[in-house]
Amino acid sequence: MAASNYNLDQKFDFTDAVKKAIFTIGGIGLVLLILGIVIGMFGSGHGHGDEGHHAFHWTQRLYANLWINNVYFTGIAIIGVFFFAIQYAAQAGWSTPLLRVMLSFGYWLPIAAGLMILTFFVASHDLFHWTHSYVFDKSSPEYDKIIDGKGAFFYWPLEKGSFPLFYIVRMVAFFGFWVFFFTKLKNLSYEEDIRGGTDYWYTTRKWSAIFLVFFAVSSSISAWDWVMSIDTHWFSTLFGWYVFASWFVAGLSAITLITIFLKERGYLEMINENHIHDLGKFVFAFSIFWTYIWFSQFLLIYYANIPEESVYFLERLESDVYGPYIFANLILNFFLPFLVLMTRDSKRHAIFLKLVCTLILFGHWIDFFLMVQPGTLGHNGGIGFMEIGMLLVYASAVTFVVLGNLAKHNLVAKNHPMLEESYHHHI
Repeated sequence: MAASNYNLDQKFDFTDAVKKAIFTIGGIGLVLLILGIVIGMFGSGHGHGDEGHHAFHWTQRLYANLWINNVYFTGIAIIGVFFFAIQYAAQAGWSTPLLRVMLSFGYWLPIAAGLMILTFFVASHDLFHWTHSYVFDKSSPEYDKIIDGKGAFFYWPLEKGSFPLFYIVRMVAFFGFWVFFFTKLKNLSYEEDIRGGTDYWYTTRKWSAIFLVFFAVSSSISAWDWVMSIDTHWFSTLFGWYVFASWFVAGLSAITLITIFLKERGYLEMINENHIHDLGKFVFAFSIFWTYIWFSQFLLIYYANIPEESVYFLERLESDVYGPYIFANLILNFFLPFLVLMTRDSKRHAIFLKLVCTLILFGHWIDFFLMVQPGTLGHNGGIGFMEIGMLLVYASAVTFVVLGNLAKHNLVAKNHPMLEESYHHHI
């Protein structure tokens, strides 16, 4: 049977049952989030001060959770577009029936942009120590020479401690270009369905290559801005790679889960166990890549034993709050996928991939939790009702946006010149 004998005009039916399941999970998350807020308001609303500064307030924990989920799900969204672009730049044929699944994650990007920018304007003083003007005031007892030295990176060309113009310009520019490239690639893909031919494939490949160059730079700088600058004294030359690796594994897991979800419901008929195997190999391989980056960053800092660097791991490993999550992070994101997906058969069976990918998505959320909370909340952090609730609300919203937009167009790029090659894909 040739690829043309399949129903290439098939569309995903976003049924009421699926919507109900998403809303149910989102509703559970909302209840847990409200419960967490109530506990924060009445349980520890005005706790003790952290690190000698201002008294802890429950809103700080809310803001930290918003930031964790904004950054995490922004990463999953842009990785969908990134992986789509990789297929064209590499002239890959195997993945042709999966292209629309990858692309659908980009629909979250405009929403993510609004949420990120809004959260920064509302919560920047609770998230980023460098946003306080007193750290740049040499007459203040809280003047910080190190932050003052980095101030131009956030405020240029304005006065340090005023409005972080350079930081905001970068945030807006990154989201603006990401949304632009996503829209361009999306439109080219859908126009190809209508007009056919190979011109659209060549044009998409060109735009994909341009996007990948921009993404290589913007993903690293956004990691410095949005995550590393929380711990303003600390820095790592590997950090851009580290955040990318975490985003990439989470994005690959999400793409795999959506693909299996569709396949089990009778869609994506061309997808066979060889395609599923390839997705499993990507998840397996980049879980190891993430671990390599994690260990490289840790080992270099541990071996050098420079106080300015080692404090980042000490405040996590020696903390009663965060210490256990370091080991949960490694178990969920390395040992579990490594051991479960090691065999060929496990990468070809949906049940293994569904289990591993779901746990990986939670595991890499823990990874971002560990990047953000210690620097923003100190020992007032942890994973409770508020954290789980916020995660479920965001996950439900992203899933709804992805599936809702996936249902508006053909599931398969029917005029893609490599569609026949994908049908004959065998490994």
